[in-house]
Amino acid sequence: MTPTIAFDDFMKVDIRVGRIVKAEPFPEARKPAFKLQIDFGPEIGVKKSSAQITRHYTLEELEGRKVAAVVNFPPRQIGPVKSEVLTLGFPDADGEVVLVGVDRDLPLGGRLF
Repeated sequence: MTPTIAFDDFMKVDIRVGRIVKAEPFPEARKPAFKLQIDFGPEIGVKKSSAQITRHYTLEELEGRKVAAVVNFPPRQIGPVKSEVLTLGFPDADGEVVLVGVDRDLPLGGRLF
């Protein structure tokens, strides 16, 4: 377990809801992954992400799916892709990523609190 933090520390992490508008293969990745473009609404816009989610998801089922992502990390170069947000997920029993999802129709860009 990680150390206890203050609520103000948690609020420094900006987690928003977005909709995947494009999902593509990412054959250049070291581990199997997809390239994603996620729309976070007019305030943040469309951001790119790389996600190692090929075990549980197909490209077709990802488009239109709402996900949660950290939007205030600095961009990270992953091969030829600059990942601008960290798409969030939990590991299954085998350590494969299962996306954090949203079960209601929320406005894009809504912040987790």
